[in-house]
Amino acid sequence: MAVREIVKNVFSVGSIDWDRRLFDELIPLPDGTTYNSYLIKGSSKIALIDSVDPTKQKELIENLKRAKVDRIDYIVQHHGEQDHSGAIPRLLEKYPMAKVVCNKKCKEFLMELLLIPQDKFIEVGENEEISLGGKTLRFIFTPWVHWPETFVTFLKEDGILFTCDFFGSHYSTSDMYAKEEKVYTAAKRYYAEIMMPFRKTIQANIEKVEKLNAKMIAPSHGPIHGNPKFIIDAYKDWASDIPKDEVIVAFVSMHGSIEKCARYLADRLVEKGVNVKLYNLTRTDIGELAMDLVDACTLVLLTPTVLAGAHPSAIYSATLVSALRPKLKYAALVVSYLWGGKAPDQIKGILSSLPIELIDGIMVRGHPKEGDYRALDELADKIILKHKELFNK
Repeated sequence: MAVREIVKNVFSVGSIDWDRRLFDELIPLPDGTTYNSYLIKGSSKIALIDSVDPTKQKELIENLKRAKVDRIDYIVQHHGEQDHSGAIPRLLEKYPMAKVVCNKKCKEFLMELLLIPQDKFIEVGENEEISLGGKTLRFIFTPWVHWPETFVTFLKEDGILFTCDFFGSHYSTSDMYAKEEKVYTAAKRYYAEIMMPFRKTIQANIEKVEKLNAKMIAPSHGPIHGNPKFIIDAYKDWASDIPKDEVIVAFVSMHGSIEKCARYLADRLVEKGVNVKLYNLTRTDIGELAMDLVDACTLVLLTPTVLAGAHPSAIYSATLVSALRPKLKYAALVVSYLWGGKAPDQIKGILSSLPIELIDGIMVRGHPKEGDYRALDELADKIILKHKELFNK
């Protein structure tokens, strides 16, 4: 990524990772990502806001050379995870006068993850400020977006809010500023995959940062938001407690019986005006499933039986739902079996930590028969009734 000036004496010096397709060995990255790092030159001090992934530290050092940086006084590190912090050891070798500025919890994490010595830190508290000379950094704690130590930095004179993962997106682009119609899906996917489990704390943190009236939001993944209202309003919607009138029908089928049930149920719901998202779990991008979980009201999970229990893909999906903690209100199970019937209890156990109502499910013995299709009709009617009651339709 080229060195680019955002406002006078504030520069973008991070890196674009065009080719990365998997994050944390778990999350698909269809659009790659960026590791944003920002340089602020005051009249007396120089600060670097976040570093980059270790794989891109050479690019960061080159960008700092291009920006004619001969010293760094402060490395403000919002979050300990290595995609943001991994280049710090190399930066401290290059700029030995630098101090890592972070809160107490982040300091603990960085000492454990990167073996940074204790004397290289400056520990800051909530709303504490550091002056760079004409540029003032104010630190605001925003825990659980998405780690417990995360905080953000407000550059007071220029109205720039540096938010690390908060309001970010895995979206590799040479555009410095977000084109809203393009970045919306990437930002929602990002929220769904790592932020959604912390909806309640995110609601509180949105209120906290909104009071700053920032002129722009500069995250550490994805483009800068020149219109903060766009991404703040999107987060308010995603993190709200109110779902949309949508049903996810997610299935895995070994020999076709469950797929027939899934498609039949989806068709009945669609015929009655329900917005349905149908997912074949063996072919699904989990990021797309996570995005639809952001808004869905009901999940129907359909699985065949494997060795008396649920199919591993169904177990994985139920575990994902349990971990992401979406705003779902209802869930139902449809299980195909012949001689083993433990799958319902297995899935219910995984979902038991969620505050959802389990609608009576269906056990299909072998190929679906006329009675099974009638039961699927009844399940569709139950879901529709629940939605009418919830949405006052």
